[in-house]
Amino acid sequence: MRYIVVGAGAVGGTIGGRLFQGGHDVVLVARGAHYDALRRDGLRLVTPDSAETLDIPTAREPIRLRDDDMLILAVKSQDTIAALDPWPRHLPVVCAQNGVANERMALRRFERVYGMCVWLPASHLEPGTVTAYGAPKSGMLRVGPYPRGTDDLSEQLAADLRKSSFAGSAVPDVMRWKYAKLLGNLGNACEALCGHAPGHETIMERARAEGRTVLDAAGIAHVSPEESDRHSDQVRIQPVDGVQRSGGSSWQSLARGSGTIEADYLNGEIVLIGRELGIPTPVNEVLRREANRSAREQLPPGSMSPRTLTELIDAHATAVSG
Repeated sequence: MRYIVVGAGAVGGTIGGRLFQGGHDVVLVARGAHYDALRRDGLRLVTPDSAETLDIPTAREPIRLRDDDMLILAVKSQDTIAALDPWPRHLPVVCAQNGVANERMALRRFERVYGMCVWLPASHLEPGTVTAYGAPKSGMLRVGPYPRGTDDLSEQLAADLRKSSFAGSAVPDVMRWKYAKLLGNLGNACEALCGHAPGHETIMERARAEGRTVLDAAGIAHVSPEESDRHSDQVRIQPVDGVQRSGGSSWQSLARGSGTIEADYLNGEIVLIGRELGIPTPVNEVLRREANRSAREQLPPGSMSPRTLTELIDAHATAVSG
């Protein structure tokens, strides 16, 4: 199988780089300065144990296809439709993305869609370079057909991932895993807005508690924290060159000044379900709103204090309850 990784950033670059190191055929699809650096110099993949430059074939648009090609989609959710549009509809697509909306967006266009629950601590802050902080495995990746089931293709992908420095597994209920990951990702906007300033943990827990309330009211299953943490010792976050990982994907979006952020598909997912059920979601609504504002205004991460963010949340909660 040849893996075409659409979006060769932190997650896509690590998956593509590790699969390439494992002897698999890989093509990276990127854009802008990152594409230029990959074409010119190759992908520099830095891990706690090594730094290697990989000469992986790279493209910025659809390539001549083979019968055994699989798309691995690793762009942010707000870029999903644009990233998929140029590709032929017969290809199998794996959504290696946060959130739970991408698989349904892909299924409108592609017949064979797979979800991937990604636990992969990595960063991409400069063109041509991806740093993966996980050890002894680079990530824990659970994959399965959307919306449920298993098949030979997901089993093969999981096996290839296991041979390529990942803890890979095929699961029959991939969306149950992805909804659990969504709950964890509800803290991403807070980290982006406040950094790791004292008091940010309280806001994160409020967002997750609100998310659990909404998912439970909607009858949406998600794995328990205990089940999620099983085998977590296979992916421990380690420093690279003595430097700890600065922040997650939303933090990195602000750090790169990308102008967009994924909050509409993380906190916004809880807001959407809450609106459908008539359940107020003031914490996630303010996080969604303020993360989008910071991205539009290209503010750096950590520009807001936890106290200010808490005041905004409490004011919105009072307004919606009144």
